[in-house]
Amino acid sequence: MNNQGFLCFSTAAILMAAVSTGFCQNNAGSQAKPIAQPLVTNIYTADPSAHVFNGRIYIYPSHDIEAGIPQNDNGDHFDMRDYHVLSMDRIGGKVTDHGVALDKKDVPWVGRQMWAPDAAYKNGKYYLYFPAKDKQDVFRIGVATSSSPAGPFKAEPKPIAGSYSIDPAVFTDADGNSYMYFGGIWGGQLQRWQTGKYNPKDEYPKNDQPAISPKVARLSKDMLSFAEPVRDVKIVDKDGKPLLAGDNKRRFFEAAWLHKYKGKYYFSYSTGDTHFIAYATGTSPYGPFTYQGVILNPVVGWTNHHSIVEVGGKWYLFYHDSVQSGGKTHLRSVKVTELKYRPDGSIETITAYQK
Repeated sequence: MNNQGFLCFSTAAILMAAVSTGFCQNNAGSQAKPIAQPLVTNIYTADPSAHVFNGRIYIYPSHDIEAGIPQNDNGDHFDMRDYHVLSMDRIGGKVTDHGVALDKKDVPWVGRQMWAPDAAYKNGKYYLYFPAKDKQDVFRIGVATSSSPAGPFKAEPKPIAGSYSIDPAVFTDADGNSYMYFGGIWGGQLQRWQTGKYNPKDEYPKNDQPAISPKVARLSKDMLSFAEPVRDVKIVDKDGKPLLAGDNKRRFFEAAWLHKYKGKYYFSYSTGDTHFIAYATGTSPYGPFTYQGVILNPVVGWTNHHSIVEVGGKWYLFYHDSVQSGGKTHLRSVKVTELKYRPDGSIETITAYQK
């Protein structure tokens, strides 16, 4: 959800660069085409968290708007103010925009910037988890509930105790335990929590030190609080050594997601300033997770954020890009494409554009 002041000059140029270099640069004369079209065009949407509830596909995205705020590394121009829920009965089917599911004016503790959400179902209720800055401009994670997967959702009056940073993603395992993964560096403020307490100064490890870890905590049975202290999610290389802070093509930046395939846990995430969706695998929802490779090459726009869900025996990657807005990195559109596994369980890398 962070940005580094990125500007593209033409849709043709950015599509060509996405194919040839994996990222948006001014390279004219492209005939490159996106492999997928936006799910909706009436609003801008991003950061899609997809789930199947009651046989229907529901997508919980951010709702991008033009807030008129200059771009900066803290992502202030991502000034989203509410959430919409999208749904469809099948991949490729008609998409319904269910309208506003939650607005910041209805959440007492929120100051600004309602960023990438996720949802879960348990106890006969649907839960919407969302990050936002509180009145002190510190990111926290809130939770809202509904009797319907489409909302509207009613928020708890306070954020989840002990929560911080951004990009909550909730995974429920076969034993019924649910876990929240979260965190994001730079504008996501994860670097300010390295001691366990908030430090208003941005301090990062040196390049030869272990990278800042994403976080995980098991949720309580009522899904409204953490049932345990927050833990680090360790991402390691094939030798079992932690990925380093300077390894920005592989280290975690934001956008955690966990899914399970053939008994193995797949932890996927964005590398941020190198713009990949990468993944690592492990044998426990707590990790450690061993880096395996890239799921999605860089897309048009600065951010890259995704979810992975099984629908009807096939797997799909939901993602976003900025093609519809002509490359405006804060005005993105959610898309979907099939995700394929090789026989050994590795994931085939996807490029979102073709010549």
